[in-house]
Amino acid sequence: MAKVGDKVPSATLRMLSSEGPKPITTEELFAPGKKVVAFALPGAFTPTCSAKHVPGFVTEFDKIKAKGVDTIACISVNDAFVMGAWGKDQKADGKVSMLGDGNGEFTKAMGLEMDGSKFGLGTRSQRYAMIVDNGVIKELFVEKPGSFEVSTAENVLKHL
Repeated sequence: MAKVGDKVPSATLRMLSSEGPKPITTEELFAPGKKVVAFALPGAFTPTCSAKHVPGFVTEFDKIKAKGVDTIACISVNDAFVMGAWGKDQKADGKVSMLGDGNGEFTKAMGLEMDGSKFGLGTRSQRYAMIVDNGVIKELFVEKPGSFEVSTAENVLKHL
């Protein structure tokens, strides 16, 4: 599993643009000189993710940006189309980059996958948040299964 002090693993995520899905590498997202808050969750349009996790980062956007954060990114094992639609639904446009990890490549590289097959979800991401500075993980908040405490926008804000 990835840990504090590690370089963010190399992978390609996808975001929906006006031209369709656009690849974005972790090297681009977490580039040198950038401070990024990224959070990952089990799935778009799922209850806790939609009711609490994404809305928290949308609400706290200004406070997080004021701490010198360049980008806030939401990562889920969903495709770019679903993430784009979910971002619109969550009013995240211009605040939270909604990134699809459709094949779970990044999630596996982070070592933070979970088996959601008993819920019909297949392999998904555990719920977590991280603060990345210059491509290195400075803080990593991984939730216990079923919990939503340490990966909240409010907790991340306390650590910036």
